[in-house]
Amino acid sequence: MEFVSPIDALFLLAESREHPMHVGGLQLFEPPEDADPDFGRRTYDKVLQNNDFQPTFRKRPATWLGAPQLGWTRESDIELAYHVRREALPAPGKPEQLLDLASRLHSTLLDRHRPLWEFHLIEGLNDGRFALYSKMHHALIDGVAAQRLMQRTLTTDVTSCAARVPWNLPHTARQRPDAPSGSALGSAARNLLSAATSTPALIRAARTALLRQQLTMPFEAPRTMFNVNIGGARRVAVRSWPLERIKQVKKATGSTVNDVVLAMSAGALRDYLLERDALPDKPLIAMVPMSLRAEDDDEAGGNKICAILCNLATDVTDPLARLGAISESMRRNKAIYQSLSSTQAMALSALTLSPVSLSLLPALTSVTNPPFNIVISNVPGPREPMYWNGARLDASYPMSIPFDGQAANITLTTNGDNLDFGIVGCRRAVPHLARLLGHLENALVELEEAI
Repeated sequence: MEFVSPIDALFLLAESREHPMHVGGLQLFEPPEDADPDFGRRTYDKVLQNNDFQPTFRKRPATWLGAPQLGWTRESDIELAYHVRREALPAPGKPEQLLDLASRLHSTLLDRHRPLWEFHLIEGLNDGRFALYSKMHHALIDGVAAQRLMQRTLTTDVTSCAARVPWNLPHTARQRPDAPSGSALGSAARNLLSAATSTPALIRAARTALLRQQLTMPFEAPRTMFNVNIGGARRVAVRSWPLERIKQVKKATGSTVNDVVLAMSAGALRDYLLERDALPDKPLIAMVPMSLRAEDDDEAGGNKICAILCNLATDVTDPLARLGAISESMRRNKAIYQSLSSTQAMALSALTLSPVSLSLLPALTSVTNPPFNIVISNVPGPREPMYWNGARLDASYPMSIPFDGQAANITLTTNGDNLDFGIVGCRRAVPHLARLLGHLENALVELEEAI
């Protein structure tokens, strides 16, 4: 049996019917020009032939000494037809029907008696395209690793007919010279020792963050309609934007692509709350995950992320002034983390966001200020056209995890010349979620007109 790391165990322990703890993605593909009506069936049959599994895709939670969720066991006999499913939309096959299906799939829990992942091939779109919806438990893999894993199933070769799958990919991660070796328990012990021996540096970093106000701290966020207890049903909204539009704003303002994305999100959230007469006087705070993975880290398992809190300046009317405040907040907060080792950065992130664990208790969600108002995550993606089984990838929409006190989140990824946005919200707590897409466009237009 393999022990579950503390951060991975949190995703298992926090899961309930109201809080599914999986990350997901919806990919849209254009079949090759010579594809016939049986292309989907043959693709599905080809996928089912991949019956070798990496260790991560064999894991399911085990009970050890009477305590659940403390260890992993490896499933030796995997029923692939359960994990991989072929589905079709009813006529007329509108994109809205695909999003309704993706919303329902993203709302359901993964079966803990089986390895914690699913893969759905969806046909029947009226424009001839097909979709892949995938989901993996966050205890198995973080969002960046999941995105990289799905990217490795793709190819730049338009003539390739390979249908590579995430559970049967060769391991390509290179062992770094400073990477610990040995058992998982030994590695965890070494990480704890490293954190303990770096305590003085960590304390200095925390003191700098607190006393000089270089880090936005938890529980400074105002309460909004997003910071309420949620139900288990989800709603998904997606849209793509040309990356060049964001880059033009970046160049004209001396900011970063991520700063512009945060400014778009801030403007959209401001307008969404204004039309409901629910915009607070204090600025909203976003939690922005930052990966600690190296560029060549393709390891499938575990979580290697830290968190930055960003002032979204939603109390500022001028879009350029709002972008400037966001850029300054991100610059100062990233400087703290970049001065630390990965272990120290994760420790400081845990120190900063430790009150988040209280939000997992519904009774406290309604009486405490939220640690932040929304999660906005930018996951790197491919910058050139990609193909799977000869079909061109048109869009790749990431889907993340709402939870009590955080009823919606925004995740985006690069896909060729586009930025693909996936917004996930509690179906009950966040009405008319798709209106945020229109507000995102309006916020980008305001920035373009201002420069």
